Amino acid sequence: MLLHSQILGEGNPFVILHGFLGMSDNWKTLGTKFSENGYQVHLVDLRNHGRSFHDISHNYQVMAKDLKEYCSHYNLENIVLLGHSMGGKTAMEFTTTYPKIVSKLIVADIGPKEYPLHHQDILKALSLLDFTQIESRGDADKILSEYISEKGIRQFLLKNLYWKNKNKLGLRMNLTVLSNTIDEVGKPLREDANYQGDTLFLKGQHSGYISEMDEILIKKHFPKAIIKEISKAGHWLHAENPSEFYQIVTNFL
Repeated sequence: MLLHSQILGEGNPFVILHGFLGMSDNWKTLGTKFSENGYQVHLVDLRNHGRSFHDISHNYQVMAKDLKEYCSHYNLENIVLLGHSMGGKTAMEFTTTYPKIVSKLIVADIGPKEYPLHHQDILKALSLLDFTQIESRGDADKILSEYISEKGIRQFLLKNLYWKNKNKLGLRMNLTVLSNTIDEVGKPLREDANYQGDTLFLKGQHSGYISEMDEILIKKHFPKAIIKEISKAGHWLHAENPSEFYQIVTNFL
């Protein structure tokens, strides 16, 4: 099955992968800016997210294969590949498996290491949304606010709401499978994974996802990696400081 995407502009292919519980819409603003700079930008919905297909399997190996099929379908070669968080791990898996397809790799606020489970509270809150009772986005936000205090995180999650029909809301993500496979999201990049091409790792100033010690592991897997920090930003660095994010990526490209 083919991944859903939004394709913007004309030029060299630039593929962007969203993070866990996200979707291609999260990258529409920055994707449009990149498309105005001589790139054909592919904003991709990964499996079990957005408008892409649902499947019982959810791990980095199958997501990399999904992207390979996507690139083959559109005859994409020498792509710039950018991934954030889960999308960044997918981008690492894809690039080290199919290195000839990627010209430059950009990874946003995630490292190759294993991460402990930390999305359980969010998944639990989402599971409590009863769409037989919820009639509006406001209703859903009120329920989530009882478990998730950060308004920005709630707004990010609520982008997944859509009208299944004129009377009933639902979530685009496959919440059941994502909850059942949550341990896969934290898995490390395989030990022998290696990419010799140009690579940029971006980390948020206030995010703890990439530490100084992690830079040693990054260099092991990606010897040519450059590591840059986005100021005044946490894990959602592309949304919290988009201008600096855009400038650093553009300079790298």
